[in-house]
Amino acid sequence: MFNLEKIIRANIKELKGYSSARDEFSGTAEVFLDANENPFGTLNRYPDPKQFKVKKRLSRLKNVKSEQIFIGNGSDEVIDLAFRIFCEPGKDKALTFSPTYGMYDVSAAINNVELIKQPLLADFQINLNQLQPYLEMDEVKLIFICSPNNPTGNCFNDESIEYILENFNGMVIIDEAYIDFSSRESFITQLNKYPNLIISQTFSKAWGLAGVRVGVAYANFEVIDLYNKVKPPYNISTLNQNAVLESLNNTTQFEINKNIIIKEKENLVKELKKIKLVLNIFPTEANFILVEVTNADTIYINLVEQKIITRNRNTLVDNCIRITVGSAEENTKLINALKQL
Repeated sequence: MFNLEKIIRANIKELKGYSSARDEFSGTAEVFLDANENPFGTLNRYPDPKQFKVKKRLSRLKNVKSEQIFIGNGSDEVIDLAFRIFCEPGKDKALTFSPTYGMYDVSAAINNVELIKQPLLADFQINLNQLQPYLEMDEVKLIFICSPNNPTGNCFNDESIEYILENFNGMVIIDEAYIDFSSRESFITQLNKYPNLIISQTFSKAWGLAGVRVGVAYANFEVIDLYNKVKPPYNISTLNQNAVLESLNNTTQFEINKNIIIKEKENLVKELKKIKLVLNIFPTEANFILVEVTNADTIYINLVEQKIITRNRNTLVDNCIRITVGSAEENTKLINALKQL
């Protein structure tokens, strides 16, 4: 049975997180003389360390409590802090599925944690039969599930994810960076059912705020308390908080832009199917398409020479390039370039 206390690193249990006067203060004030700030300027004050307004708006949008929300400096901070909280360097392990998002590898290496990479089946689904031994290993503390998966674009079966949540005594982080483009329901609705569940989302994709670098973790209160304990103080700038709030207060435009991208994806798939060097287009529920071509390395280089940048994924999936869905104009330039190869 899952027991949160058993998987928290001992030093993190004992850690007293940094607390500023703004963390400890509640209410309104007229004079701030607590943080050694410059009294002049428009950006002279530190940002809200708790991101209260952003969490309040997300709470209504996602139907979760503010205390179940952590705001990170990009979703990569959500990943990195999970290693710091739960994995003893040089001792504990984490697991993910291959192919998938490369930052799990990098963050694991930085934190000196072995990352087990379980190969996906031919249809890019989880092989539960081969996974079972790892679910029972005490040293495996984290499992990362990217769904929709990057670079394959597919969602994993809900039944497989639920099986892992119910049979693993560590934390399961479901990376839902692309969930807004998917027809699947977010696992946020399952937060209260699974105490070992963390949902990671981002404003970099469907919300169009990649330059802002703000990510979100949703989990139970105890897990979010741990995240807040280890995060840097004032980790999200005032400018970035305001940019997120502006987008959250304009969900109509968010839906318009998202639907345009989904429609452009359909058009792009239709046009790619007409090109001879395209051998296969994998089903996708993200804002990108994984395409098998005749020679990924050559095609990638030829596109670069035409100032079109795609992602060569040949090292992960044979002869595949990953194409982000762009504007209608950008997609047309790509199709025309491929036709000339």
